[in-house]
Amino acid sequence: MLEKVLSSATKKPINTYTNEKLKQKTGITGAWIYNGYDNVFYSKARGMARFGLLMQNNGVWNVDTLLYDTVYLKQMIHTSQEHNLSYGYLWWLNGKNSYMAPTIQTVFKGAYAPAAPADMFAALGKNGQILSVSKSLGLVVVRMGNQVNSGEVPMQLCNKI
Repeated sequence: MLEKVLSSATKKPINTYTNEKLKQKTGITGAWIYNGYDNVFYSKARGMARFGLLMQNNGVWNVDTLLYDTVYLKQMIHTSQEHNLSYGYLWWLNGKNSYMAPTIQTVFKGAYAPAAPADMFAALGKNGQILSVSKSLGLVVVRMGNQVNSGEVPMQLCNKI
């Protein structure tokens, strides 16, 4: 749904817009490709890490501000609604009093990754892809590969990593 909003607002296909705003300025490589009903951004670990660094630096790449909406940047890594305290705008938030795992409608007490920094926020992608960012540690962690076979919810991997 966000792709349609973005493409309509910019009057550009999603790949063109992504290349202009991210690839040319940060070196983030990849492409949006449909996988069933999902439009998934396929990239390599280096591209994911670069995006993590952009988020860690509040939308600034080197000295170039790429994301100007500081209010949105702040809001996206804070609770966006009361239903799931550990969810911002497309980011999972650690260090909250409770969380709900993806696809499970049960509220669990405590942080979803208690061994990780409380300020960590993570993008949990298709098939267990993870991009975790901790500003306090200056750390960006990328996990790529296939979905784990044990049935473990991918967000639990954030705690193990």
